[in-house]
Amino acid sequence: MTLKLYGGARSRASIIQWYLEELAIPYEFVKLDMQAGEHRQPAYLAINPIGKVPAIVDGDFVLWESGAILLYLAEKYGKTEHSPEQNALFSQWVLFGNATLGPGIFIEANREREMPRLMTALNEIFAKQPFLLGDEFTVADVAVGSILAYIPVMLKLDLSEYPAVVNYMKQISERPAFRKTIGG
Repeated sequence: MTLKLYGGARSRASIIQWYLEELAIPYEFVKLDMQAGEHRQPAYLAINPIGKVPAIVDGDFVLWESGAILLYLAEKYGKTEHSPEQNALFSQWVLFGNATLGPGIFIEANREREMPRLMTALNEIFAKQPFLLGDEFTVADVAVGSILAYIPVMLKLDLSEYPAVVNYMKQISERPAFRKTIGG
């Protein structure tokens, strides 16, 4: 049975698509017409009672919230076994992307205060290593990288003070799975 990913055009489902492509997991994308309110119809509310996307159905297992889905996919379909500590680091970065980085950059009232602190810390990390957790691309990079990738598209902010972050953004945007999904 193929994993089903529910999403809309230009939704956070593209983050999940990116990771599914990175992991080479076959999936069916069920595109909901958000404008027509398909995500608020009983059929979809049975999958996600909150009525938001993305959500997945993997066999009999149903899960929604992009961060939870990313962590589930890493645990179930990741290519290598990870220690509890490694999994905790994945969770840390996925939660950071959704709860700290996203609101710190995309909520205008927070941006002036939060963005320099967040971007300086990320710049220091990427000045030392190619990915968040070292030399290996992981689910952490999908979570944080997807947020960063939306900056030039949605906000057009000057990131010249953070050259290592800019280089990281360029590097992830050149990945085939990124190009096929978010960058396509």
